[in-house]
Amino acid sequence: MTKTVDLPGGTALPLIGFGTWQLSPKTAYESVRAALEIGYRHVDTATLYQNESDVGRAVKDSGLDREQVFVTTKLRPQDARHARRTLESSLRLLDTGYVDLWLIHWPTSQDELVSTWQELLSAKDAGLVRNVGVSNYSPAQIDLLTKATGQQPAVNQIPWSPAQHDPALLEEHRQRGVVVEGYSGLKNTDLNNPVLTEIAQRHDVTPAQVVLRWHLEHDIVILPRSSRRERIATNFDLQGFSLTAEDVTAIDTLTRAG
Repeated sequence: MTKTVDLPGGTALPLIGFGTWQLSPKTAYESVRAALEIGYRHVDTATLYQNESDVGRAVKDSGLDREQVFVTTKLRPQDARHARRTLESSLRLLDTGYVDLWLIHWPTSQDELVSTWQELLSAKDAGLVRNVGVSNYSPAQIDLLTKATGQQPAVNQIPWSPAQHDPALLEEHRQRGVVVEGYSGLKNTDLNNPVLTEIAQRHDVTPAQVVLRWHLEHDIVILPRSSRRERIATNFDLQGFSLTAEDVTAIDTLTRAG
């Protein structure tokens, strides 16, 4: 059973998600099918990725109940002025009546930050989305949205890796009750780093598994992506070992070595 984190509305968000960025339609379908067979219950897509229909078809064809799979999609800032229409298009492509999480993919212009956030909140009120959040936003931008509407984003999806580890930024999100989803954790990491290879050897796992497990030790949601079934499986296989406090500290300090 995948560990989850509770979002403010009570939804359980699986800490291990499957990312679909840069997966072409056929590959996205096959990879999401494989991920769901392996045990993933959280899939992340976006309007920008142009694979929502393939993701939706994979969820449908998996035989799993829709309620069992947490589906995220994202709104491009340039679509902000017709946000509801874009969401309705996403729902049609995904072939579902709702998404579990809808994010603004990156900040709009300053004068549209609040109005766009209000559009997301209105979609949530209408029952089209269960939770709403942001991606690539700063704590100051999050505060602006919260102050203007009284409702804060449930999630902020931002790049995160050992080299980018920022305890102060993590703490700012924790204080606000905003869940951090980390993306490109493996892409932005040197998996041949001796610190990682030594820890991996000791636990009899891969350096990639060490990096992903390190995210989980910090309660950061991960979204690994792969088109290879064996890699999809090893990226999910993180429950059979845990890192020691010393391991976590050693990985945390890679940011200073970078």
